[in-house]
Amino acid sequence: MKNFVSCFFLIWLFIGCKSAQKLSSEKNTDIKKEEVSPFVVAFGSCNKQNVENPFWDDILKENPDVWIWGGDNIYADTENMEEMKSMYNQQLSNPGYKALLNAVPVIGTWDDHDYGKNDAGIEYVMKEPSQQLFLDFMGVPEEDIRRERKGVYASHMFTHPKGTVKVIVLDTRYFRSNLEKDRAAGRRYKINTSPESTVLGRDQWEWLEKELQNSTADFNLIVTSIQFLSKEHGFETWGNFPSEVEKLKKLISDSGARRVMVLSGDRHISEFSKTNLPGLTYPLIDFTSSGLTHSYSSFTSEPNKYRVGEVVSVPSYGIIHLNMDKKTAVMKIMGENGKVYQELKQAY
Repeated sequence: MKNFVSCFFLIWLFIGCKSAQKLSSEKNTDIKKEEVSPFVVAFGSCNKQNVENPFWDDILKENPDVWIWGGDNIYADTENMEEMKSMYNQQLSNPGYKALLNAVPVIGTWDDHDYGKNDAGIEYVMKEPSQQLFLDFMGVPEEDIRRERKGVYASHMFTHPKGTVKVIVLDTRYFRSNLEKDRAAGRRYKINTSPESTVLGRDQWEWLEKELQNSTADFNLIVTSIQFLSKEHGFETWGNFPSEVEKLKKLISDSGARRVMVLSGDRHISEFSKTNLPGLTYPLIDFTSSGLTHSYSSFTSEPNKYRVGEVVSVPSYGIIHLNMDKKTAVMKIMGENGKVYQELKQAY
């Protein structure tokens, strides 16, 4: 009898251990599933090629899945294309940027200083050859449609184990209507209410409509070199063309594209702006990141009714963690050595 009880106890113990091992194994599997990394976006703007570029090593440490240029990738401001080419080559030869370029996909748009003229739009006479130099800098193949099409706008789809991210890169320079100086105190440019005025131009608007309406991505990021929501400061902004702002808001709401957010630059400050749109179940965020090598260091204040948090007026770059499981975005304004100046979390 004692032998029988001992044998039964050993069998029970063996089965119990196997069950515990199985539970432990299943738990570890669940942990591994939860530990799938988010999709990491790094982006920034306003980068002088002839001064120290302080952030490339910091950006690489964030293990980004993509780097997005938000414009002013060099400071050229010239109609001499040989000079502009030399400036692009200077940026390409930067050791830190070369390391990033060899490790991470790089996409993006231009703004005025790499376009060729401060605050310029449709009137810039060298925009066609300037576009080719920009595309060379971005490593765009000769057979790409942007080599023949007017404007540098493009879309890029990225695949993650748990979902997809679409980055829609706009061109707010090539087609943008002329700006008119404003003599009113506190404003550089007048608000243009003409029905013929435009930021994107007809062809780009038609393209953007299709890109948003046909998007199946889990997250859709719209990259615009100038700020979209902030409009009270009187400098360059979509707000100088109010009908264009309303057009894009309506398109975002009506398109059915999921989890849309806006990335912008230009201002030499970084900030988060947020608003609610009819038809959207989540707020639209405009994450401004500017600049990479210099900033509006004398900044004191300016109005922005959509602002969340405070303005960061020191050099910085942007990081976004997109969690495909939880459908959340964690946005950070970053400095050197992993310093987080400000953070915004958004559930979708």
